[in-house]
Amino acid sequence: MITGSEFYKVMCAMAPLYFAMFVAYGSVKWWKIFTAEQCSGINRFVSVFAVPILSFHFISQNNPYKMDMMFIIADTLSKVMVFVLLSLWAILFKSGGLDWLITLFSVATLPNTLVMGIPLLQAMYGEYTQNLMVQLVVLQCIIWYTLLLFLFELRAARLLIRTEFPGQAAGAITRIQVDDDVISLDGMDPLRTETETDINGRVRLRIRRSISSVPDSVVSSSLCLTPRASNLSNAEIFSVNTPNRFFNGGGGSGALQFYNGNNEIMFCNGDLGGFGFTRPGCGVSPRRLSGYASSDAYSLQPTPRASNFNELDVNGAGTPVWMKSPAAGKIYRHAASPKMTWESGQRHVGKDSINEKEISFRDALRAAPPPTAAGVACSMEEGAAGKETAPVAAIGRQEMPSAALMVRLILTVVGRKLSRNPNTYSSIIGLVWSLISFRWNIALPDIVAFSIKIVSDAGLGMAMFSLGLFMALQPKMIACGAKKATLGMLIRFISGPAFMAAASVLVGLKGSRLHAAIVQAALPQGIVPFVFAREYGLHPDLLSTLVIFGMIVSLPVTILYYVLLGL
Repeated sequence: MITGSEFYKVMCAMAPLYFAMFVAYGSVKWWKIFTAEQCSGINRFVSVFAVPILSFHFISQNNPYKMDMMFIIADTLSKVMVFVLLSLWAILFKSGGLDWLITLFSVATLPNTLVMGIPLLQAMYGEYTQNLMVQLVVLQCIIWYTLLLFLFELRAARLLIRTEFPGQAAGAITRIQVDDDVISLDGMDPLRTETETDINGRVRLRIRRSISSVPDSVVSSSLCLTPRASNLSNAEIFSVNTPNRFFNGGGGSGALQFYNGNNEIMFCNGDLGGFGFTRPGCGVSPRRLSGYASSDAYSLQPTPRASNFNELDVNGAGTPVWMKSPAAGKIYRHAASPKMTWESGQRHVGKDSINEKEISFRDALRAAPPPTAAGVACSMEEGAAGKETAPVAAIGRQEMPSAALMVRLILTVVGRKLSRNPNTYSSIIGLVWSLISFRWNIALPDIVAFSIKIVSDAGLGMAMFSLGLFMALQPKMIACGAKKATLGMLIRFISGPAFMAAASVLVGLKGSRLHAAIVQAALPQGIVPFVFAREYGLHPDLLSTLVIFGMIVSLPVTILYYVLLGL
């Protein structure tokens, strides 16, 4: 039976977390203390320093030689059960699919263990639960988030292949090469695919960023443009680093981003006094978002890294061309030069056998449905050669490259993305140090330990503060609609704990460890799945709702579980 003093102890652990969150919410929503640009800076500090150091602090203090294997097996078994059931549903039923497998797996199995789980479970069930939660954090960072990222990149790769090689054309691909500057297939970068076919019909596919093939001389000549007053009308300036997109938070270059009435993207360089192009609508590709923000746990707003006009996309004549904006929700291609023709859905430049295709996978990931048997039409913008339209290609059964080739491609980009995530390093370094420390009884020097402690002590509060800023910057608390939000809440707070309870009973957990396992499964939605969902354009509205509204719902839900399990 839960006593009044025990309940008060739990509330003492919960109240400071929510206090930090609501102070941040009020600072933006009501008191207007922080601008969107300042919120982005706070989130960047949290993602790059506070949360990684907080992770290192907890992981390095956990004794890896005294892991609770039954607790870990129960948590792993629950996730495997969910994954297998969702996989069977995706394979056997038309209503299923890879998209919902990824989303529902994220919702049901990946709670906010680091920020919410450690202080809450410690207050409920004692000091030993901190070690249990840290063990789950290690598994999440090293195994489950990596699996989730693998699934997202698998989805992106399948969309890339379906879009560029509809029908059975992809079956001939025998080699895939990814340029070093391609970090991910998530759609943040416009990507170019090039294919070469040998005499035996075998295809070599090369994936590169669209700017990789732009000669420096062309870029330099493209920048020598005469400024003049803009004749744009009703242009809206959108920010690339704030959710409400009303203010440009400088990424180092001062390049501003415009959309005109036709959803076409335009940039100007420098300040608003003089536009850096000779004609309105000088198109350049969207800027690559920060590698830290792209996969970090608590960077809730994409933060642009330093960029410049080296990211211009030009046609064969060295002239910048129009591009569709992300808001258009369509796959886009650049206008062809007069020397380019389309034959059977492929572009040939003179006598060269290289096929180059320019495409933005951000739009493909967010809006483009899979190719159908009715065919695919690829429309091109009007350029120097006039308006051209690729012929409609009949599509039969969609083929994919070999499984080994796809796995190699996905592992390549997953490795690159993880290598740019500070939490990857903090988790691995923390685990390695704990192995050394507890094996030979070596402690960190005081000067290092205190330096880490002063930042990690702020990490928990700053993570909750960052969540509050994120909530305040959203136009709606429930972005996905009441029906989806309700289903998501049921999966998060009922199905997740139910699977965890079943797995715990199967492995023989009892007493407070069983109760702790169930309550931690009912924690709010984890932040990392939402960050991935937003990047890859896969149900970000649902995950956003579960992060925001789930923080409010989880307070009474976790206390209810705590009281019921204590009866």
